[in-house]
Amino acid sequence: MPQTEMAVLFADIAGSTKLYDTLGDAQAKTLIDECIGIIRGVVARYAGRVIKTIGDEVMCVLPDADSGHLAATDMQLRIAALPVVSNVKRAIRVGFHVGPVIEESSDVFGDTVNMAARMAGLAKGMQIITTLVTVERLSPALRSSTRQIGALSVKGKGDDIEVCEVIWQGGDDLTMATSSIKALTIQIELRVTHGARELILDQANTTILLGRDAACQVVVADRMASRVHARIERRRDKFFLVDQSTNGTFVTFAGEAEITLRREEVMLRGQGRIAFGHSIGESSKETVDFAVRG
Repeated sequence: MPQTEMAVLFADIAGSTKLYDTLGDAQAKTLIDECIGIIRGVVARYAGRVIKTIGDEVMCVLPDADSGHLAATDMQLRIAALPVVSNVKRAIRVGFHVGPVIEESSDVFGDTVNMAARMAGLAKGMQIITTLVTVERLSPALRSSTRQIGALSVKGKGDDIEVCEVIWQGGDDLTMATSSIKALTIQIELRVTHGARELILDQANTTILLGRDAACQVVVADRMASRVHARIERRRDKFFLVDQSTNGTFVTFAGEAEITLRREEVMLRGQGRIAFGHSIGESSKETVDFAVRG
């Protein structure tokens, strides 16, 4: 079935139950309908389409990441400018994600929809949450108004999903990361030693490339090694060695038998040694030592 790439965005009224409790059904519905009307108008302004409204939530699609970002920001600005009614200030939470969707009978389906809904579920009132994948597709000017705030384990996904916030307020009103998705602050690091050089993977430095190419952080002068032979990635509080070579990557953990990776990956633990395209026992060849510390 053909798929189209677009931004899927969910926006819903934060604290709508309190609105009904405080103001009564009729007035609360009037105020919520006003918010939904504003959201619909913004979607149209950015060449989007409302797919459905579910109670006080609006699901819509927009052409690309930039239009999703701009629409989400515009929604927040317009709702924030609404007057306070009976000491109640209206607020919305917004989540969006860009990716392929299946369009059928004026509706959209697929993993992108599920991810956008998950982002909206993480957002607090007056907050816009998206994924790092989406942020990477933004134009530079819009990307600068986002910040990465944590990693989320998503059911059915092998890797954690990096979550970002769109910053639409300035100064002291800047929204803060929700505690439910704040990055786990575990002071853990991986030390990689190659000859006299030592590199550290921590929360600021999350990937190391290893291979013959001069652009790699660890340059291996070994004819058996591929130009970009392997990479080490930090994923939340764990480190993974990923082979992407022709001849394989050989790994030993302290006190254990050697294992061979061929287009595979392994989680690094404790300490050990890595060789490129040959067994670690061939002592004349280059190797890299690693140690996980925390």
